[in-house]
Amino acid sequence: MVPFAKTGGLADITASLPVEWEKQGQETVVVMPKYAHIDVYAYGFKPTFMVVYVPISTWTEFAHVWKGHLPNSNIPVYLLENNDYFNRRGIYGDPNEYPDNDRRFIFLSRAVFEVAKMIDFKPDVIHAHDFHTAFTMAFLKSQYRNDPRFSKTAGVYTIHNLAYQGWFNPQRAMDFAGFGMKEFYPGCWFEHKSSVNAMKTGIMFADKITTVSPTYAKEIRNPYFSEGLQDVLGAKGGDLVGILNGIYYNEWDPEKDNYLHSKYNRDYLMGKHINKINFLKETGLNDRDNLDLPLIGMVSRLTEQKGIDLLIDKIEYFLGNNLFRLAILGSGESRYEDYFRYLAWKYPKRVYVNIGYNNTLSHRIIAGSDFMVLPSRFEPCGLTQMYALKYGTIPIVRQTGGLADTIEEYNSKKQTGNGFTFYNYNADDFAYAVNRALSLYSKGKHWDKIRLNAMSCDFSSSGSALEYLKVFKWAMDKVRLK
Repeated sequence: MVPFAKTGGLADITASLPVEWEKQGQETVVVMPKYAHIDVYAYGFKPTFMVVYVPISTWTEFAHVWKGHLPNSNIPVYLLENNDYFNRRGIYGDPNEYPDNDRRFIFLSRAVFEVAKMIDFKPDVIHAHDFHTAFTMAFLKSQYRNDPRFSKTAGVYTIHNLAYQGWFNPQRAMDFAGFGMKEFYPGCWFEHKSSVNAMKTGIMFADKITTVSPTYAKEIRNPYFSEGLQDVLGAKGGDLVGILNGIYYNEWDPEKDNYLHSKYNRDYLMGKHINKINFLKETGLNDRDNLDLPLIGMVSRLTEQKGIDLLIDKIEYFLGNNLFRLAILGSGESRYEDYFRYLAWKYPKRVYVNIGYNNTLSHRIIAGSDFMVLPSRFEPCGLTQMYALKYGTIPIVRQTGGLADTIEEYNSKKQTGNGFTFYNYNADDFAYAVNRALSLYSKGKHWDKIRLNAMSCDFSSSGSALEYLKVFKWAMDKVRLK
């Protein structure tokens, strides 16, 4: 959850939704681990001197509880301090998943209920995200089913990325969760391919399942996108809803953005040009050749999912012919990190690469770039293309998941559309989309029009929050009818 811990778009969504729900009259409580890197004092957290006791297997473990708030809100955030589980580098692992993530996150999932009891909170809905908190859905329907505090509580489970499912050793996971091996057998709600599959567990026990775009909700019922869970999703298809993620425009708006050299809007696009020139100077890309050469940005995890292979296949053709400059911010697989370091070495005046995450730099790349590339193999939703639109930076995307729901090919005759798209996952189609984009760059009325179209799009998180409230209501009705 931004700003406390972040590895991807999940952190932005879980931070923006509670703020919108608060505006809409809802009461939200957040529970998350006290990861080692969280500067509790900088964010105003204070120890409550309360301890929650958490049943694990046949014994009891504990966590000290800290309390703070989401910035600029009244939304309480409770951090669970357990040094054995959370006082280590990274969030899920560094750089790979920790081998005891089964135990760490089963502990978190069970502790949620104990925190609610401790603070005397009776939830209408427990909203869990991705495989790490999937076991909350199982606990809600088993160990806490007959607890008066939770007997009418609905469970809503959100899939942010089906590729990360949480495969656990059944003897360990079933023991830690208190179910035991008697509850584990072929075809049970925990089992998939002889392992405990946390994602399947969350899906099967939830009252309603959401994912982060309407197109992705359709795609994941197809074997190509389902990551092996098509039968599971088919069985729960009536409870699966796609809600397009929204963005929090208070943070992502070029008119208000304090990270920029010059603030700007639809009526003052010169400010965008000022940001581009300053970015080129800061990064050493201001060679004596044409300063107005197109700048293409990429702010992304560097993984196979993000279509990095397509970019690598064609990028040196474009750079060798001096067709654009490239700015990349991200981290991920070492083979990709190493390649982009090589690219920056080979083309020092045309390529800027920063390996890691830098919030200020992400704003400046998005504001300073003319285009943003997102050639993903699959993309549950994606937020970067929405940020880019608001900043008048034109997305070049593959038509999949949330990218298909947010980006429409520009039509020069009708002057409609907000970006450039391609459908087939191959490098030639990607390159053709890039060439179409470059052909429109600085072309008078069309270049102005596509940027105005982009900046006029509204993908506010307030709309997403309202859609979630509808799903919560459906889930509550389902529980009360049982």
